[in-house]
Amino acid sequence: MSIFKKIMTAIRGGASEAGEAIIDANATRIFEQEIRDAENHLTKAKRDLTGVMAEQMSAKREVDRLTREVSEHEGYATQALEKGDETLALAVAEKIATLEGTLADQQQAHDSFSGNAERLKELVKRSERQVAEHKRQLSMVKTTESVQKATSAITDNFSSSNSKLLSAKDSLERIKAKQQKFDDKMKAGELLESENSDSSLQAQLKAAGIGSQDNSANSVLERLKAKQK
Repeated sequence: MSIFKKIMTAIRGGASEAGEAIIDANATRIFEQEIRDAENHLTKAKRDLTGVMAEQMSAKREVDRLTREVSEHEGYATQALEKGDETLALAVAEKIATLEGTLADQQQAHDSFSGNAERLKELVKRSERQVAEHKRQLSMVKTTESVQKATSAITDNFSSSNSKLLSAKDSLERIKAKQQKFDDKMKAGELLESENSDSSLQAQLKAAGIGSQDNSANSVLERLKAKQK
């Protein structure tokens, strides 16, 4: 095989693969369109069937009319024979023969229309069942496709969000640490304010000579002087 033929073969193979890839990517859409096409053909088939059934009914009416006319002329021929008028009876018989020939043609047409109508009715019913089944399958295919897309999206989001989750957790810890630091400052301020309040109160009590007094050198000296008296 020449190089050119190999290249052409490779191109055809690539085109075939590309075509199959396009079909696979749009399989659901293609299936749905094929169902719509089938429904359109089925609608046309029903219209055609209506036409065939109309022809069948028309042929049946003609068969009934000719049958009545043959029977009527047979009566005429019988009456002519009863009157001994064979010439008239023969003319009526010729008319009957013509009517019977036409009746046979109409009966054949009616039988043909009837057979075709029954066959088409069965085909229409079968096609309707197939279309209904395809619609059910399409519904399941679409549901399955939606579930698979949702599952894939969840999986992809979970995988891609692992780092985001870790980052979010780190941000949360920083926020908590900042809030804890603020709370600690508030508590320290409250404690300091409380201690300052206690010191002020002790100073006031000391000035009034209430409570424990400072054990200073002056107080000790005063106490010793008092013992000498």
